[in-house]
Amino acid sequence: MRRMEAVLYEAPADGAPRSPSDGSPDRPGSPEPIFNNLPWPVVVLAGVIVAGYAIQSRFPVQDVANAYAFSPARLAEGDWKRLFTALFLHGGWAHAGMNAAFILAFGVPVGRYFGTRAGGAALFFIFYLICGVFSNLIYAGIYWGHDVALLGASGAASGLMGACARLIAGEGRPGPILSRPVLGMGAAWVIVNLLMGLSGAAVIPGAGDAAIGWEVHLAGFALGVLAFGPLARLARP
Repeated sequence: MRRMEAVLYEAPADGAPRSPSDGSPDRPGSPEPIFNNLPWPVVVLAGVIVAGYAIQSRFPVQDVANAYAFSPARLAEGDWKRLFTALFLHGGWAHAGMNAAFILAFGVPVGRYFGTRAGGAALFFIFYLICGVFSNLIYAGIYWGHDVALLGASGAASGLMGACARLIAGEGRPGPILSRPVLGMGAAWVIVNLLMGLSGAAVIPGAGDAAIGWEVHLAGFALGVLAFGPLARLARP
């Protein structure tokens, strides 16, 4: 069975972090809607996910998976490019749409923190790729040599969720790793993924008989929590 990774869309928590352009904390009592003035890197990333699947859907999904999906067996043979190409492939419109929505929900606070100038946008994309690529590597370490196909941006999107948790903990700045928001969102994400692992693709619309790469989701969240700090210091020394 080909394993196609998918995530369950969850709306952002109330009180999502706000990071004004001057780096100063928001005034109390002046909440800012999370989707107001979307950072262009986040919009571009979500658009690439949707547009990429629009192109992919013109070809048989099995042919695309054979050519570009990530596989621990292919990695063992030295095929590294799939660590990146798999992040832009999906198993269906529902899968692509949920990942795009997930990126918008949790990527907006992260994109605001990094900023929309060239350097900040570059750090945002680098952070996204780090979470996606290394979550695939962790999956490969668990299932080394297995010939399963992994599709989707879920590991990278889960990394944005981890970074968002730290911003909530720090009220717009990177908060402690062992803070209540990080531990609470992490625990909730573990429960959601355990349910997906037990019930399989039945909880994911349009997933068919594909298995759920829940290990990638949890690895992506952990990587997002850990990697956000160093890159945040590069964005705002």
